[in-house]
Amino acid sequence: MKTYTLLLVLFLSTLLGCKSAKTVTSGEADYTLSTKQVIKENTKRTASFKTLESKVKLSYDADGRSHSYSISLRVEKDKKIWMSSSFSVVKAMLTPEGISFYNKLDNTYFEGDFTYLSQLLGTSIDYTKAQNLILGEVLFPLKAQTFTSSVLDKNYVLQPKDQLELFELFFLIDPAMFKVSSQQIAQAEQRRLLQIDYTKYQVVQKQILPEQIRILAVEGNEEAIIELSFRNTSLNEALRFPFRIPSGYKKIDL
Repeated sequence: MKTYTLLLVLFLSTLLGCKSAKTVTSGEADYTLSTKQVIKENTKRTASFKTLESKVKLSYDADGRSHSYSISLRVEKDKKIWMSSSFSVVKAMLTPEGISFYNKLDNTYFEGDFTYLSQLLGTSIDYTKAQNLILGEVLFPLKAQTFTSSVLDKNYVLQPKDQLELFELFFLIDPAMFKVSSQQIAQAEQRRLLQIDYTKYQVVQKQILPEQIRILAVEGNEEAIIELSFRNTSLNEALRFPFRIPSGYKKIDL
């Protein structure tokens, strides 16, 4: 269940959508670009905004049980990610310094850095990587001299020339809009797979952002699926980020 806990923490800290958004439709695909050109085109599509607000539907399916949640999300880019469930029962905050959340149902809270998440993934995780994941940006920096590209199933596939020791890494790039269509981290020896598919994008104030995300987590014989749908998103509005752990709550360890 460690991977599932990781995903809930990571993806309760994620979200995007749009008030006047329209779904992105693929244009003409170009399969003739070099690795350097693919990376350049992908970098040009990096989302640029100051703040984001969205309503998100989160569906979680594991062990034959399904759950759905409605979440309010606010993001101040590169600074904080704030989430609140219905009736503010659970609130969470991610910052470059770490992760905090509390639960009114059992009067508990958590405060910590990204060490736990890094141990679960087998690689260093920080705020920037978590933010990139939810914005549809590559989790790890792309450098033409260390990545190779090929074409598979109508996508560019970018992977390190020499795969990393702890895990194998793959990025699938759409050849028409040059956004990430999938990010995959595989740890064969541990029988782990983390796959984030961006099944639909939308345009929000000229920014291309995920509209639907599907996350598959496999650990041994266990499997979890998380789906995120984003709506009523606005950018660059003045937002508040109220977060204070109530007194008398019990601290928990993950």
